[in-house]
Amino acid sequence: MNVTDGKSGLWGALAGLFVFALIAIPLSAAFAFATNPHTQQLFAGRLSDATQGGYQAFWWIVTLFLLALPFLVGYGVARLSAKSLAIVGAIVALFVIAILVLGQLFVF
Repeated sequence: MNVTDGKSGLWGALAGLFVFALIAIPLSAAFAFATNPHTQQLFAGRLSDATQGGYQAFWWIVTLFLLALPFLVGYGVARLSAKSLAIVGAIVALFVIAILVLGQLFVF
């Protein structure tokens, strides 16, 4: 008998809570950057030269992705098979790469 039978929802909630604890500080920082346009002056280089709308849009995208991440991880752990979990992991990795590329375009 497997001790995890029927408890996939609890494992998903635990995984989501763990991910939320890991991203709490980056989430609050991204939200602060998105809601306060004066923080653009904190960054040197291209990010300080970007338009205010582009700057805020970048940080809102990062904030929304970080906010969705614990739910995606929890759902993935609770409901998906190993193959589906690998696909979701690849999509998350692509989102992270896209955010890094956007960040490199703005910062450097």
